[in-house]
Amino acid sequence: MTGRREQVLDAAIRVLGTQGTRQLTHRAVDAEAGVPSGTASNHFRTRDALLAGVLERLRELETRSWERVAAELSGAVEIDVFADVVGGLALELAGPARVVTLARHALLAEAAFHHGLREEVAVQQGRIESWAAEWLRALGSPRPERDLWTVMSLLDGLLAHQCVNPDPDFDPASAIRALLHGLRETWGAPHSQ
Repeated sequence: MTGRREQVLDAAIRVLGTQGTRQLTHRAVDAEAGVPSGTASNHFRTRDALLAGVLERLRELETRSWERVAAELSGAVEIDVFADVVGGLALELAGPARVVTLARHALLAEAAFHHGLREEVAVQQGRIESWAAEWLRALGSPRPERDLWTVMSLLDGLLAHQCVNPDPDFDPASAIRALLHGLRETWGAPHSQ
C-alpha cells in the first residue's frame, strides 16, 4: 500500500472511530489526514470505494494483531493460556486501539446495507476461520469453526460494551476462559452439527 493511500485510510479509520459513519466524507478524511482537498477522492472515487479501502486496511491491521496472538500461542495451546493471550488482545483493542475497534464496528454496521462490503466481510471471516479454528481444534473442540465464532461473538460483544461503557475493571480473559471451559463440557458429549 502506498504511503499517501495508507495515510488517507488511517485518517478514514480515525473519522469512523471518533465520529461515526455519517461523518465519513472525502472532505473529512482529507482534513483528518492533513492532506490537500481532493486527495481522498483521488484515491477512492466514491464513498463505497473508500469504505472498501477502509475494510482492507482494517484487515491488514487485524491480521497483524492476530499474527501476534498466533506467535504467543505457538506450541501447545491450553484454555487458560488462550484466554490470557486473547484477553490481552481485547484489552489492547478496547484501550490503545479503541478507535480502530469503533471504526471496525461502524464498518460492520455499514456492511449490513452494502452488498459488496458484506461479501468482502464474509471473505475475510472465511480467512480468519481457515487458520484460527485450528486453535479451537488444538483445545479439543470437535466443532472448531462453530466454537471459534462463539468465541469471536463473545469477544465482539465484550469490545462493544467496553467501548460504549468503559469499565476500569474490564477483564476479558475471565469471560473467555469461562466460555471455553463451558464449551469444553460439551466437547465430549454427543452433539448435532
